[in-house]
Amino acid sequence: MFNNLKNILIGVLAAFLVIAIGAGAYSAFALPAAATSTSSALYGGNGNGGNGGNGGGVQITAIPASDLSAEEAAALLFMREEEKLARDVYNQMFALWGQPVFQNIAASEQTHMDQIKLLLDRYGLTDPALAPGQFTDPNLQALYNQLIAQGSVSLADALKVGATIEQVDIADLQARLAKTDNADIQLVYNNLMSASYNHLNAFNSTQQGGNGQSQGGRGNGYGRNH
Repeated sequence: MFNNLKNILIGVLAAFLVIAIGAGAYSAFALPAAATSTSSALYGGNGNGGNGGNGGGVQITAIPASDLSAEEAAALLFMREEEKLARDVYNQMFALWGQPVFQNIAASEQTHMDQIKLLLDRYGLTDPALAPGQFTDPNLQALYNQLIAQGSVSLADALKVGATIEQVDIADLQARLAKTDNADIQLVYNNLMSASYNHLNAFNSTQQGGNGQSQGGRGNGYGRNH
């Protein structure tokens, strides 16, 4: 009888040992997966194939706000309207020519506007954006009028307008990125600049493939959220 009791106790202890080992192994594999899920929720996924659109890296809300200089504030207001200029021009070019590249990238520019708006709200700045085709900045208003006139001549000219807008956007983002040390602003500017390179490639590729007119540059397409 004593031997039977001993064997039963040994069996129970062995069963507990197996369960404990299994639980440890599960935790070793499950915890990294959970950490990855949490990290993805906080930092975003891989984005949209370009710059991440709304961000392939840390989200704005994960970065503490910093002091904002007058120059940084002016830059945000300007970039809000410049992204709006791109959206408004592309919407007009799509309505005129029906070329899908304009519709897709116009949707992307709306995303860019939204990112800048998050920064405006965060720093308590008044949104300068007006109705489509209207701008607070007189220089941007003049540029919009000029680009609409140029893009209305032909589809080839409209695609050149798209490439021009992206080149200007890249240059303006680079200039303003160099003059801010705020991590949240740097994040957004870098996202937008990466997307602008994708858009520039898309316009150049469309010119080469659809119109036989090369502006130089190569690309592999675009996405709505770039």
